[in-house]
Amino acid sequence: MIKRPEEIALMAESGRLLAQVFGYLDRLPLAGMSTMQVNDLVDGFIVDQLGARPASKGQYGFAYALNSSPNEVVCHGVPSTADIVQSGDIVNFDITLEKNGYIADSSKTYLVGEVAAPAQRLVQAAYEAMWKGIQAVRPGARLGDVGHAIERHARRSGYSVVKEYCGHGIGREMHEPPQVLHWGKPQTGLVLREGMVFTIEPMLNQGAAAVRTEDDGWTVVTRDGQLSAQFEHTVAVTRNGVRVLTLRPEEKTPAAIRAAAPSAA
Repeated sequence: MIKRPEEIALMAESGRLLAQVFGYLDRLPLAGMSTMQVNDLVDGFIVDQLGARPASKGQYGFAYALNSSPNEVVCHGVPSTADIVQSGDIVNFDITLEKNGYIADSSKTYLVGEVAAPAQRLVQAAYEAMWKGIQAVRPGARLGDVGHAIERHARRSGYSVVKEYCGHGIGREMHEPPQVLHWGKPQTGLVLREGMVFTIEPMLNQGAAAVRTEDDGWTVVTRDGQLSAQFEHTVAVTRNGVRVLTLRPEEKTPAAIRAAAPSAA
C-alpha cells in the first residue's frame, strides 16, 4: 500500500492531467447533450489532447471513458445516446486516467442550468463531506477518522451516506487496498502511513441510504428515487498531512476550497 516518492510523482502527473479533463468538462454546454456525447468528447480529449488512457475503458468489461450518474443515479451510470442532460439536473461524471502506468480517479457533480435549491444544497454538502474526509488524512490517523468526519458532516446536513460503495487504494491498478469507508468510528481502522494513496468519494442521498442496481448490472440508483450526489479526489498521505493529487485549479488554496461551490454548467 506504500508508494515510493517517484511513484507518487507519476501519480501526481496523472492527477494533474485528470484535473484538466474536468476543466474541459466545465466548459461544455451540458444541457441538451447526451451522456454518450459527453463520454465521447472526454475520451477524445484524454487520448488526443493529453496523450493518456481512459482507465475505465475496458475495466471489468465497462466500455466507456466515464460513468455518468444523473439525479437519482448514485454511481456507475452508463453513458447513453438516449440519456439527455436537462437544465435542472445534477449529474456526476466519474473519470479515471492512466499515464505512465499509474492511474488517477476523480469525480464531480455538476449543476446543470437552473437547479432547485434542495438539489443545490445536497451537492454542496457532498462536496463539503469529501473535504471533511480529506482534512482528516495525516500520518497516524486512522481510516475510521476519515469515515467519521464524512458521516458526521452528512448527518448534520440532513443527508444519508451510501454504505455499499467506498473509496479505495489506487496506483498501477484502479482498485488496490485499502478500502476507504465513508462512515466509521474515530480511532479505529487502519493506521495511515506516509506514502499511502487512495480515493475519498462519498455518495450522499437526500433520503434513505438504501440503493439498488438496475438490470444493466451497472447503474446504481436510490431505492426511494430521491437525489444522490458524489465528489471524489485521489489523495496521498504525506509526512505532514495530505496531498490531493487530482486537485483542480479552483481548489489551490484553503479559501478557494471553501469557496469552490459547485457551479451551474
